[in-house]
Amino acid sequence: MSNKSTEIIKRILRQIIFYALLIAVWQCLYFIGTSIFTWWKPYAFPNPLGVWRSLVTSIQQKLLFTAVSYSLQRAFIGFCSAIIIGSAVGLILTQIKILSEMTKPFILGIQSLPSVCWVPFAILWFGLTEKSIIFVVIMGSAFSIAIAVESAIRNVNPLYIKAARTMGARGGTLYFRVILPASLPSLVTGLKQGWSFAWRALASAEVMSATMGLGQTLMMGRDLADINRVMLIIIIIILIGVLIEKLVFSITEERLLNRIGL
Repeated sequence: MSNKSTEIIKRILRQIIFYALLIAVWQCLYFIGTSIFTWWKPYAFPNPLGVWRSLVTSIQQKLLFTAVSYSLQRAFIGFCSAIIIGSAVGLILTQIKILSEMTKPFILGIQSLPSVCWVPFAILWFGLTEKSIIFVVIMGSAFSIAIAVESAIRNVNPLYIKAARTMGARGGTLYFRVILPASLPSLVTGLKQGWSFAWRALASAEVMSATMGLGQTLMMGRDLADINRVMLIIIIIILIGVLIEKLVFSITEERLLNRIGL
């Protein structure tokens, strides 16, 4: 076994031990707080065993898989739409300097706006439909992607552009053969950030919607006073976000950096 494989196994084991200890401390804290000192009521504080039972019940009822599939579908559609819109806006900003100077502060301001602020607009314009949820996802991530695209292209090493122009590259050739490849690592980083905004925006939209999804399942747990179901959905939302970030964006980013020797 190579040193690299051994190091990976050790890192995985350390993570497993850490999270196992974390769960054990959590369960002990629940027991101490509810059975010994009665700091809080059992129904008001989640515990690992209760979350596990809620997971088993949700799987048996096929509720969890349905909610996850609906949420992932909306996230995919909204995020892809945000990439198209954000990339177009970012490219326009790189081409028209005065437009960039006038609108970039406004775009930065919109980017910092919490996604939940778009929910009233979505409901008034589209009603409680799929379109309203996707609209919130787009508005929550498109402007972040636009800023990332604009920054990635503007931060390309000027020497690359000068050298390409010296060799006769112009217009589309310059963009697709020089600028775009040089900006890809930064673009992937920007898309990774855009995904985090999109995933958070989806949760905000689904909480306000009556349709099936992780957000709606979260609110169902609240309505039933089932704190363990609420905690289960929060954990699943975190896990899905982290898995997609690690398995898609981080791997893509690493391969791009290796390809260009960084």
